[in-house]
Amino acid sequence: MIWTRLFLACWLAAVPFQSLADNASGWQHATAASPADSRPEGYLSHAREIVMYAMGFLGVNYRFGGNSPDTGFDCSGLVRYVFSQVVGLVLPHDAREMSRMGERIAADELQPGDLVFYNTLRRPFSHVGIYLGDQRFIHAPARGGEVEIVNMNDRYWRNRFNGVRRVNF
Repeated sequence: MIWTRLFLACWLAAVPFQSLADNASGWQHATAASPADSRPEGYLSHAREIVMYAMGFLGVNYRFGGNSPDTGFDCSGLVRYVFSQVVGLVLPHDAREMSRMGERIAADELQPGDLVFYNTLRRPFSHVGIYLGDQRFIHAPARGGEVEIVNMNDRYWRNRFNGVRRVNF
């Protein structure tokens, strides 16, 4: 099962990252000539690792309070697990608490690895996912679901969008 997920993640990642490399609103290369990038040196390489690692969990079952691929993930459990494994940063296991961390970023400045927040439980910042680029994010949806990639422009998500945070490490 893990090999299937890894293969799928690599296959899905191959096309998006190539197209994002040439897309100003998606992935941006870190160079000395790009002062507009507010991320510290090395962040972009970690962001790519975060995205790739998260994609390895596509298809893992949702579980309320879940925080591992073996038992399942809820939304904040997925984000917390990915960041702790890739960069050693332990985030809270709560979407609202995560929204209080990092730097507030305008939606038009989204970059892969940023955290995207939504109001899915009739309260702000009740859901979190990891932005992948190309207006897509990965998240653990809800009871009965599996970790999946969705488009931020889908009506459901567009109407519930709360904001973006960039967690610096």
